[in-house]
Amino acid sequence: MVAQQNAQIAERWFAAFNTKDLEGLLALYDDNAVHYSPKLKIRQPETNGQVTGKAALRAWWQDAFLRFPMLQYLPTTYTPNDDRVFMEYIRKVTGEPDMLVAEVLEIQEGKIVASRVYHG
Repeated sequence: MVAQQNAQIAERWFAAFNTKDLEGLLALYDDNAVHYSPKLKIRQPETNGQVTGKAALRAWWQDAFLRFPMLQYLPTTYTPNDDRVFMEYIRKVTGEPDMLVAEVLEIQEGKIVASRVYHG
């Protein structure tokens, strides 16, 4: 049952991200969630690739949505269990080659408490 609920969180995550629904995306996260991404490490080296809290997540995604208005994540598979969802997707940005991405959402009490991005 919990794994199924976590799968639904992943589905809502993709829907919010791909429609640039920043508030809907943030609503899936715990207030103190931690996010790690190699892109974040490159763009904001002072973070060492990690941000904490909804304010930092908002700033990160708002910047990405402004820089890449055509950014889309096309899910290929996701595997939920009782405390996380492993997601694989294709990052599509106009003018850039497609990128294979894996991301893990750690979930507690229906909220994402941590996410980690891995590029293929």
